[in-house]
Amino acid sequence: MYETNTTNESKLIKMIGANQTSVQQKNNLGTPVDDWVAEEIPVALVFNGISHVVMMATPKDLEDFAVGFALSEGIIQSGDEIRGIDIVQGCHRGIEVHVELSSRRFMGLKERRRNLAGRTGCGICGTEQLDEIFKPIPPLPFTQTFSLSYLDNALHELKKVQEIGALTGCTHAAAWISPEGLLVGGCEDVGRHVALDKLLGMKHRNNWQQGAVLVSSRASYEMVQKAASCGAEILFAVSAATSLAIEVAEKANLTLVGFCRQGKATVFTHASRVID
Repeated sequence: MYETNTTNESKLIKMIGANQTSVQQKNNLGTPVDDWVAEEIPVALVFNGISHVVMMATPKDLEDFAVGFALSEGIIQSGDEIRGIDIVQGCHRGIEVHVELSSRRFMGLKERRRNLAGRTGCGICGTEQLDEIFKPIPPLPFTQTFSLSYLDNALHELKKVQEIGALTGCTHAAAWISPEGLLVGGCEDVGRHVALDKLLGMKHRNNWQQGAVLVSSRASYEMVQKAASCGAEILFAVSAATSLAIEVAEKANLTLVGFCRQGKATVFTHASRVID
């Protein structure tokens, strides 16, 4: 994560996804000090040479982001339908992630292609038809369970994902948690949707099946839709869930749990998967 260059006069520390800047603090104005800030750059996902979407994101785990986005948006059904991924420097300090899809999947993408530019947090701007917002999701099976007695430990484990967040206070995290509440893997990003897409790409790459998703943010309908589309049966969110998220979770057979704090949790849908 860190690169250190040492000279006789100075020591420069660089971190992927964060950099240092000079700031002034209350009660000590006039005395500049160095502090960490998270990077936020434009990342273009380019499928078979055609730019599909530009998201503002943290420049790390970008291959997982591309795979997770393609899966959660229904562009592909399996990672086998991606022939290759190349990451290249783009203009305006941006990065282009070039994804080569199978011919069949690229033809399908062209039929429903949208071109949106998302700010941090994303949205539905650029969607050509409102009907496209709500993607049909096959109902999930009931194969997973989770004891809420392990949730406090899972919340503690979530902090391990946020190396940049610990320095900057500026990232969301998404993690895959084992049924015992242990961290299996996770990602962070300045955008909560991007953090989740990165995790879903990582989940697919490692073929994680047993466990649940834990996110540091609220649960919107799109977060629920993405998780369910990638086979996650349980979604824990540190903050609230929206009414539409609850509706989508109910229809998709996803167990949605919000307000996950130490000693607390609110189960919104399909409580049969969780036990005290």
